[in-house]
Amino acid sequence: MTLPSQPENQAWPTEFWPEASLESALPDTGKNQFAQLLQRAASPDSSDPLGETHAFLIIHQGKLVFEYYPDGITLSDTQKSWSMAKSITQALVGIAVRKGLLNIHDRAPVPEWSSPGDPRHAITWDQLLRMSSGLDWIEEYVPGQPSDVIEMLFDDNALADTGAYAANKPLAYPAGSHWCYSSGTTNIIARALSKVLGGGFGAIRDFMFTELFDKIGMTSPKPVLDKVGTFVGSSFCYCTPRDFARFGYLYLRDGIWDGERILPEGWVDYARTPTPVPQNEPLGYGAHWWLGLCGPASFSANGFQGQYTIVIPDLDMVIVRHGLSEGDPGKIAVQTWLADMAECFRE
Repeated sequence: MTLPSQPENQAWPTEFWPEASLESALPDTGKNQFAQLLQRAASPDSSDPLGETHAFLIIHQGKLVFEYYPDGITLSDTQKSWSMAKSITQALVGIAVRKGLLNIHDRAPVPEWSSPGDPRHAITWDQLLRMSSGLDWIEEYVPGQPSDVIEMLFDDNALADTGAYAANKPLAYPAGSHWCYSSGTTNIIARALSKVLGGGFGAIRDFMFTELFDKIGMTSPKPVLDKVGTFVGSSFCYCTPRDFARFGYLYLRDGIWDGERILPEGWVDYARTPTPVPQNEPLGYGAHWWLGLCGPASFSANGFQGQYTIVIPDLDMVIVRHGLSEGDPGKIAVQTWLADMAECFRE
């Protein structure tokens, strides 16, 4: 599905979100279902795997039509990104592409793979963005189980050099032949992008504010850097829900913001072009964006424990949800809840 065209007299939310009523977006046929789903989130049962909902907002046709926060949380509170940061990293690579700094089909500049005799030498930016590098990786979040991601992010020497930690992994499959979701892969990308940008400590942080956040009015982001100055693009960029909605809205509008092209032409389509995934993976995957959560044309930035920014082109909509949904039961519950929420808006 093509992205919705930009309405005439579009009010861009660079400084604030224009607002409209929920009734302007929600058809009569979806009102009861919407109320029931909202009640479930607002009054959580301890036995419900949906867990806690810390924020939920809906952008429709460029306007904020619904926003919910529980007691004790406000719209100005920053929330965890977890792996939604991966999609921000994808945007940063796209901006570098637009500026002519890299080509995604070239080999990634990773010092551990510099020897032409290294079997990892030819791994490309594209293969990394599609989680198809072939590198050995265990993305496991259960304490006490073997886990590369926990060791990289939380063990005694965590965040020392997240890109190097992942880049030192051997190949488990030929590059480009196997999909494996990997937080380490994203940190390899972030470190390689830092090198492209000059390699100075925090160069990528300066780039993300100047070239992305500042341009679309995201004033709340708090990106975390590792000890060598690389953005921990796998997991750590705190933002308000309204700012995550701005990020999603940039993708809904094909990478254009108030007349300025932020992402290169075709980059959003690249993000949502399917990558082959295993048959047991319920969602599709593109290039650092998930596919199909809220309808076949939707694509989303998904984070651990129930953080989501969902772009739904056929509804001209962005949905943001933050919360605490534990384990696989919580993941399934919140994804089903979000899909049902989106369905309320379809005639």
